[in-house]
Parts: sequence; C-alpha cells; structure tokens
Amino acid sequence: MTGGGIAWFAIFSGLWGLAMIAAFIQAIRLSYRIEARSPDLVNRSGVPRRAMILHTVANWKVSRDAETQALRRRMNRLLLGNLAGFALFWLVIVATGRIQGGI
Repeated sequence: MTGGGIAWFAIFSGLWGLAMIAAFIQAIRLSYRIEARSPDLVNRSGVPRRAMILHTVANWKVSRDAETQALRRRMNRLLLGNLAGFALFWLVIVATGRIQGGI
C-alpha cells in the first residue's frame, strides 16, 4: 500500500474512533439520566457507581413514562449506531486488505 493509502486509513481510523467514543459516552450519559428518572434505579447509597446500562437497554426497572422511554430509545439508537460503526469498520478493514478473511 502506498504512503497516501496508509495516511487515509490512519485518518479514517482516528475519526472513526473518536465518533464511536463520543456516541458511547452520550449513551452512558443518557443511561444516567434514565436512572435518575426511574425510582427503582436511583442510586441512594451516596457512593458513585457504574451506569446500569444493561438495565436501561433491557427496559428492566425503568420508569414507563413517555419521556423516559424516549430517552431509552435514543440511547438504544446510539448503541446500535455504535455496533453498526464497528461492523462498518470491519468491512473497511477487510475491503482494504488490512486483514485476510473474515471472523
């Protein structure tokens, strides 16, 4: 591969990585907002904890009001976009010949 091809791939990889991190951070922030609106998920211990993102994705113990559900759908779209981004990146890697074969 030429120097220009390597530079293109490096720039694409960096921008892709930043976009995936930004989307994941947004999803985590939404998960915290959903937890704050859901009485069963509110952190009452006073000790910081990790986001209960699996609970919010699965709609387990999440408040059923329309606004909270809209936040949850938005978070799920961000996470699906993140998954699609990884699949797209895998296709780009295979198409450019960075790896041979598939999974």
